[in-house]
Amino acid sequence: MKKLLSALCAVAVALPMLAQVNDPIVMTINGEDVTRSEFEYSYNKNNTDLVIDKASLDEYVELFVNYKLKVAAAKDAQLDTVAAFLKEVADYRAQQAEEYLLDSAFIEEEAHKTYDATVKNIGPDGLFQASHILIRLSQQASAADQARAEQLIDSLYMELKKGADFAEMARLYSEDPGSARDGGMLPWLFKGQLLKEFEEVALAMQPGELSRPVLSPVGYHIIYMNGRKQFEPYEYHREGIHQFLEQRGIRIQAKRSMGKKLAAQMGGGITPQQALERAESELDTKYPEFGFLMKEFYEGSLLYEISVREVWNKAANDEKGLEKYFKKNKKNYRYDEPVYRGLVVHCISEDVLSQVKKVVKKQPQEEWVKIIRSTFNSDSLMQVRMIRGPFTVGKNVYADYYAFGKGERPEAVASLPFTGIVGKLQKKGPDTYADVRGEVTADYQNFLERLWVKELRKKYTVVLYPEALATVNQH
Repeated sequence: MKKLLSALCAVAVALPMLAQVNDPIVMTINGEDVTRSEFEYSYNKNNTDLVIDKASLDEYVELFVNYKLKVAAAKDAQLDTVAAFLKEVADYRAQQAEEYLLDSAFIEEEAHKTYDATVKNIGPDGLFQASHILIRLSQQASAADQARAEQLIDSLYMELKKGADFAEMARLYSEDPGSARDGGMLPWLFKGQLLKEFEEVALAMQPGELSRPVLSPVGYHIIYMNGRKQFEPYEYHREGIHQFLEQRGIRIQAKRSMGKKLAAQMGGGITPQQALERAESELDTKYPEFGFLMKEFYEGSLLYEISVREVWNKAANDEKGLEKYFKKNKKNYRYDEPVYRGLVVHCISEDVLSQVKKVVKKQPQEEWVKIIRSTFNSDSLMQVRMIRGPFTVGKNVYADYYAFGKGERPEAVASLPFTGIVGKLQKKGPDTYADVRGEVTADYQNFLERLWVKELRKKYTVVLYPEALATVNQH
């Protein structure tokens, strides 16, 4: 008994050591270990041949560490306890887990049954694709109507025999609107899908043949046989059959089938639903890629939430910070060519044009459109039409002429013939960050993120294991 206990203890010690050898720890971030397999999953996923800007291993280690530090900050902020976050993660897990809990053999079996039934329905005659021209004739038609229909169908037949284009004739004369739009073309069909009189003639025809007029309960047809074939092998239709079954709820049946199989394997009176729940709870350990996917989504969602809080919202709403950052880095936003920041205004009179220039004077440019609209266009009469800049040469003919002195004077707008500009020509760069707010905000976000990461590096412990990292994708 002592020998048995000693052996069991040895195994218990050996298993963790074996795991470390097979999947060593490559880094520890804030006390949480990262295995080589987890790091490889992320590194390889973000460094495929489809990625334009691949990162070297050392570069990716830095990116990955920063990512994990932000996740640690999100957990410290208890963002992982928010009800909306937990529901989002649970919903995503349920969605992804379903793929692992479907009886794929059951689905494939049903797909083969569907294919075999289709082959049986089609029969030995196979499929045919015909075009037709229809001249409708009611079974209660008068003798005069019948004579008219016979005369028309015979004349069409004679024209086709002389070489007239069948598709064009169908578009012009066929009284089957559904197929007439396609030149009379019908889909691939098999015996039993069309009127008996039509099929008897069509099934006896070969590709390229034209039929004489055929009378059916709906009228006269002229048939042209485009092609015939046997139904393709299963693999050719497999994807379409699976889609067909999916639309008819095959997944519910496949999950039910998997539950029954798992319950039988587990035994102990467990129900199919309980078996599925147990299997779902074990997916992370049974399928490592599933565990990595769930962790990626979990941490990625936390990263998004903490980034919104610590970087994106801060940058977007920090007007003083944006202004200060712009002034400090103004040289980064110089223009390659002069820019006119302002408005082109078309006015009803010269006096209105003069008033426009007065009312916006000393007002923030962001308010100009609102001020002009409320002052001059408040009633049913439009006195001013505005085109908002900024403008560079070639962007607007009126700005070209009035702001840059380029080109000939453009024609006046008929109802608003007095044109001018309000604003300022900026030759070197913007006067305020508002002119380049998008660029400044993006740069300010990057600046705040760098400061944040620097603080996180001080706050949390990062331990790298170079020997283990050296084995990434090398084992």
